[in-house]
Amino acid sequence: MYLIREKLFRLGDRAEITDESGTTVLSVDGPAFSLRNRLVLRDPAGTAVAEVHRRLATLRPTYQITVSGERVAEVRKRSFSPLGARFTVDVAGPDQLDIVGDLLGHEFTIRRGGHTVATVSKRWFSVHDTFGVQVAPGQDDLLILATVLALNIAEDQDRAQR
Repeated sequence: MYLIREKLFRLGDRAEITDESGTTVLSVDGPAFSLRNRLVLRDPAGTAVAEVHRRLATLRPTYQITVSGERVAEVRKRSFSPLGARFTVDVAGPDQLDIVGDLLGHEFTIRRGGHTVATVSKRWFSVHDTFGVQVAPGQDDLLILATVLALNIAEDQDRAQR
């Protein structure tokens, strides 16, 4: 289980993603005034391990996730969203990630090929600005955490435009 503070997603902030014991597993830098809504994920030694940024010149909001400089996923807002899933996550391999649930309320699951690969919930915590990300064994934790960050900055951007 990973813990993320909701305030993390305000651009210009630095924040940490911790494990259940409070140990920092990733720090996240969000440069202020970034046109591309760019977040850099760093390991505890300070090395950049992944990046999430908005792609410009796309019809729908699209966020690219890179790990070690290589594109591993693309998070796109759907124009039509059956069953409340508003984003699709294209990843390498045969099965994309599907997001089901309430993104704004941080109560959703991430599924691949009909199997739950992660669950995101605020209900687990009494602190109102914290939510947890439970990643299934054998999954790519970094990819899942970067996907959750991309979904959050996309939702923040959407709220700001309303």
